[in-house]
Amino acid sequence: MEYNHLKIGIIGLGPIGQTLAVHFKIAGCEVAITDLDREKLNLIRKEGIEIVSAIEKKSFFKYVYYSIEEMLEHDFDILISAVKDYHVDKLVKVIRTNLKKDVILLSAQNGIDIRKKYNCHFPNSSILRMVINFAGNLQAPNVVAINFFNPPNYIGSMDDSQGELAKKIAETLTDVGMLTVPTNSFSIIDKIWEKTILNAALSPLCAISRLTMKEAMSNGDTLEIIEQILYEAVQVANAEEIKLPENFIKLAIRYLSNAGNHMPSLAVDVINKRETEIDFMNGKIVEYGRKHYIKTPINLVLTNLVSAISCKNGVGRCK
Repeated sequence: MEYNHLKIGIIGLGPIGQTLAVHFKIAGCEVAITDLDREKLNLIRKEGIEIVSAIEKKSFFKYVYYSIEEMLEHDFDILISAVKDYHVDKLVKVIRTNLKKDVILLSAQNGIDIRKKYNCHFPNSSILRMVINFAGNLQAPNVVAINFFNPPNYIGSMDDSQGELAKKIAETLTDVGMLTVPTNSFSIIDKIWEKTILNAALSPLCAISRLTMKEAMSNGDTLEIIEQILYEAVQVANAEEIKLPENFIKLAIRYLSNAGNHMPSLAVDVINKRETEIDFMNGKIVEYGRKHYIKTPINLVLTNLVSAISCKNGVGRCK
């Protein structure tokens, strides 16, 4: 692989996929993109992708494909999955069926154990994980409003065999203002848990209460719930020998106190009656808690309530 000229394919053009696409394009990479939303693809072909608010950038794209199968005909070395977690099973089957050559898969998704879904079809030596520390919403199908970027992002090879490539990707993004740090296979798991716990502390609570993140952190009643979510999650992480920063709960409260006056992604999905990623956030805290005989009642309540709402809305799983 020519490290000085990365050829990248991106599947999924939500806020994360579009933001990465713009930065890789500005960095001089060859970028091919696709999404299920045809209207969005038409706009991107005509008007490009624009990033606004905390980051101001815009790019136009030559290689815009209307299907994953069509995009997989393109010559690239790194395939980035930026789809929601619940789409991964179907996605990897399509990739495995239609891919003509070996590529490196980069999972640009938050959530615990996403790697296991890719491992059903691909070895660890082919998988990179990226921990995203920016967040945004779509103002229009091709316009991303970045609410915040708390650098750095992290990237790591799942078995350390692709360490040089992870370093090159990190340097490429950092050179265009998206500070990203390469790390080893153990540290990237720690970072995945750390980010997932932060997401789990606010996302389902905001979804159920309809409070923005700022409102939830400013209310004493909900703040007490958030602290309990974090406490349960830290107990489980410690049992799993995950290395969290010292005084993590205090640091997490400080971090979350700076959250914006907007809804997190999971809450937006619930409001719009879409499937959610709850099973890979609070659901995983509950699952690993059971493994270690640690009770996680607040995380269990939030997981089951979000799942029940999704079931009523006709999406997601129903027990």
